Amino acid sequence: MTRRAVVTGASSGIGEATARLLRARGWDVVGVARRADRLAALEAETGVVARAADLTDADDVAALSAWLDETGGVDALVHVAGGARGSDRVEDGDPDDWRWMFEANVLSSQRLVASLLPLLRRAADDEGHADLLFVTSTAAQTAYPGGGGYNAAKAGESMLVHALRQELNGEPLRVIEIAPGMVRTEEFTLNRLGGDKDAADKLYEGVEAPLVADDVADVIAYALDAPGHVNLDLVTVRPVAQSAQHLLARGPLRTR
Repeated sequence: MTRRAVVTGASSGIGEATARLLRARGWDVVGVARRADRLAALEAETGVVARAADLTDADDVAALSAWLDETGGVDALVHVAGGARGSDRVEDGDPDDWRWMFEANVLSSQRLVASLLPLLRRAADDEGHADLLFVTSTAAQTAYPGGGGYNAAKAGESMLVHALRQELNGEPLRVIEIAPGMVRTEEFTLNRLGGDKDAADKLYEGVEAPLVADDVADVIAYALDAPGHVNLDLVTVRPVAQSAQHLLARGPLRTR
């Protein structure tokens, strides 16, 4: 039986790469994002079903859940949407940016869980298991200067995932967290830095082979396609050049 996945953040970056890869692997995929035009282009190219929604809006999430229920349910939630705004020190942070990050990364996760869990439980009863997968960040694991707001938001999302896994103990529901390190995508850093392309490019300057969206999508697809009794609780994935959050090699990688 073909499984159906809802992939959030599907208009760009890791979300789009994941929607494309799951579709290529035979999944039915519903791509969710705010930008309807980009979703429509993805739908025309790949067959991913477009569903525009703002996941910080409770009514949009409720409408998404109702539509999924009416059109066949869902076997996997793949929550990629989120993001960062700003790189200020804590004392200089903009509360509006921090509020948006909490809404986009934490409250959106809670809303989706609360709304989609009945559908996922139904799928698990029918097919043996269902999945809730969240893309967090290594920013949830290690703080760094200028990252306070994003650190706090992603740590909050990660703790939500850990609590959820324990709360669902005994049910055939896998709760998976993928925590990427440095990933070069078209928009994430650019959006975080207010559209400053030079500053965004400088972050990756000299780094040999940072991760790209397809690398993370491949890990996500592996986790979802693993046998139903196998749960990848937490996968931290970084480029070889990034040995830790604070330890990044710039220049060619070579043996010593």
